[in-house]
Amino acid sequence: MLEPMTETVAEPAQNETDLRHPLDPEPVRSTKAAAVLALGVAAVVTAPVVGGIIPATVGLALARQARGDLVDGRGYLTGARQLRAGVILVWIALAIAVGALVAASVVGIISLAGDANSGQDFPPTSD
Repeated sequence: MLEPMTETVAEPAQNETDLRHPLDPEPVRSTKAAAVLALGVAAVVTAPVVGGIIPATVGLALARQARGDLVDGRGYLTGARQLRAGVILVWIALAIAVGALVAASVVGIISLAGDANSGQDFPPTSD
């Protein structure tokens, strides 16, 4: 005959994510990722006057270092979301700065073209 099955379930002591060695360091936020975010905000604010190119360039260089640090941190260094937001802001600032440069160039060329003597390209005739 069939015997009734009895299941014994052992209670797990902890979740697998809670298992940590006592000597493991605590996760820490990356200061480079925070700096990239701050540089991205500064770049967007100053981009219309073309001053945003400098913090944007520094932000991109620092973002590369921060990304490497996050990979090397193996989960003990956090801040990937800040880093991603900062990089997006940096690229937006660069696009705004390039647009401002193009607009200023077009306005300059148009104003130089309007400074011609009376709009004539040929010498006046005597009739």
